[in-house]
Amino acid sequence: MTTNINRLLDYLDELFPLAKCELFYTKDYELVIAVMLSAQTTDKSVNAVTSILFKKFTTLDELNNASLEEIEEIIKPIGLYKNKAKNLKGIVEELIERFNRTVPSDKNELMTLPGVGNKTAGVIRAEIFNIPDLPVDTHILRIAKRLNLAKKDDEPIDVERKLKKLIPEKRWIKSHHQLIHFGRYHCLARSPRCENCQIKDMCINYLRK
Repeated sequence: MTTNINRLLDYLDELFPLAKCELFYTKDYELVIAVMLSAQTTDKSVNAVTSILFKKFTTLDELNNASLEEIEEIIKPIGLYKNKAKNLKGIVEELIERFNRTVPSDKNELMTLPGVGNKTAGVIRAEIFNIPDLPVDTHILRIAKRLNLAKKDDEPIDVERKLKKLIPEKRWIKSHHQLIHFGRYHCLARSPRCENCQIKDMCINYLRK
């Protein structure tokens, strides 16, 4: 297993040495909103709506004073927009009223914000506060199972625990971004680009072909 992990990490370093978060944001609270909005949709789609949203409402107060209908109209192109609009308004209200307009670094506190679960909290902590974490999204979940680093029926939190045991803590943040990039641009859910993949011999999906 150690050999496989080292091969994977070396390959990711080769492919994506500078991998980073692809969500657009300039303020901490904007990232919280963007990550929440990214559930079950693409970063590209989120960036398209937040570029409009954050230009129209430039502060927490402006977002707080915006109507739910105004928010819904802007984020309508992404999935689950009605529920996400409610979560967005809830996040803004909580940050203003409970957290003195500051994004908390504590994971449990972050998870009290509407629409913020374990994965979202982990992304926020790693991106804003540089706190080592390795949150698992659909891309990482898929890759871990294909590379036999997790079981077929493992939930994201199970995969997170397993990857954290296999990957050195100092690499968690970097590996999180690299694995997402690998899943987004190479190891796709449909039609993965296996031909030139240097670790396809580790892949259950490929070996079954």
